[in-house]
Amino acid sequence: MATGFKNILLIDDEENMRHSLSLILDQEGYEVAAVMNGRQALSILEDKTFDLILCDIRMPEMDGVTFLKKFYKKNYESIIIMMSAYGNIDTAIKAMKLGAYDYISKPFKSDEILLTIKKAEERENLKNENLRLREEVRREYSFENIITCNNKIKEAFNAIKKLAPYKLSVLITGESGTGKELFAKAIHHNSPRANHPFIALNCGAIPKELLETELFGHAKGAFSGAISSKKGLFEEADKGTIFLDEIGDLPLDLQVKLLRVLQEEEIRKVGENKTFHIDVRVIAATAKDLKKELEKKLFREDIFFRLNGVSIHIPPLRERKEDIPLLVEHFIKKHTVKGEKLKSVSRKFLKQLHNYHWPGNVRELENLMQRSIIMNESGVLTTTDFPPDFNKREITIVPFKKASRKLEKEIISTALQKTNGNRKEAAEMIGISYRSLMYKMKEYKIL
Repeated sequence: MATGFKNILLIDDEENMRHSLSLILDQEGYEVAAVMNGRQALSILEDKTFDLILCDIRMPEMDGVTFLKKFYKKNYESIIIMMSAYGNIDTAIKAMKLGAYDYISKPFKSDEILLTIKKAEERENLKNENLRLREEVRREYSFENIITCNNKIKEAFNAIKKLAPYKLSVLITGESGTGKELFAKAIHHNSPRANHPFIALNCGAIPKELLETELFGHAKGAFSGAISSKKGLFEEADKGTIFLDEIGDLPLDLQVKLLRVLQEEEIRKVGENKTFHIDVRVIAATAKDLKKELEKKLFREDIFFRLNGVSIHIPPLRERKEDIPLLVEHFIKKHTVKGEKLKSVSRKFLKQLHNYHWPGNVRELENLMQRSIIMNESGVLTTTDFPPDFNKREITIVPFKKASRKLEKEIISTALQKTNGNRKEAAEMIGISYRSLMYKMKEYKIL
């Protein structure tokens, strides 16, 4: 939650300035302490911390710039705004280079100084919000949040915990929906690259003719329609991590270019002759058996060994059904709308989940739980909350992507029905943004 500054330290050798500015700040609700020079300020800072310091440039005994240097040497963390008379602007700019947030020229009106303080508050609130969001992301993708009691998953868990700090290429194998991207994000967010981009691309989801420019970017005029230069995903991921999902679908000619990136850490945009260096960690994933792809000459051996620095296999959900109760509990917490009664599950509900073969793995289980939670009205999930065709799914084998789309469409339709067509409420119920809901309604032709 955003909060403003509470207390301010005012440093100025002019008594009238200290008095008038203290009155202005006091009327705005700030707690103000005023001293006449930098030496007195450092003395008071030994016992008390301040959210903001207003510091004059020219003062006897210790001027503003000297104070600033000593302040940062002691690792204090207050926001500092310098106050400078006309003709001291160069000194004020020097102070900003040393770490001051801003400066304001004397003489100033009360509104000017208050606006400068408000801007500093907004910046600090934004910085704190970014830190909070980063910490939230780190917690979400911490190793402890990989939910399992399965020994094979625990082995994979221990492996990524050890390799996360190092710039090693990682190959994650497993069926669609097992959580390969979750593992990739856990590696990234527990590495020194956590504050840099995590860029994900499904190599099988983009047409071959667009994939090269998507990965490496293009120069202006490289082809018809290239009216400006474009960054590729590798460039966007610089100093971070790129996650190449379904790497087995990458065309052979692009495998050669990817090999160059892995070997030389260089990329070349489409339509350019020069190369430039990038620092990117590559994590790849596939549902295919790449060794069979090697035999068929559909995947290059050299790139396989480059990517396969560390290999992690995630078993399908049907081979780790002991995780189902844990995952069910997790998805109930994740998808139950705040304010609703926390749902429990009947034994029959859990038994039917356990007997199912889960071709779509954890992703399918989450979709099913989300739909069941929306349909439920009693607070206890029972088999009546399952989709009508759930019992028949054992004998109906369809591509999982098609099944996922069908279930997703059903979830959206059900949410709209339960909210009497209120799209905003439906989006909140499902747990997606209003914009995403509108996009999916258009995609699935839901009126």
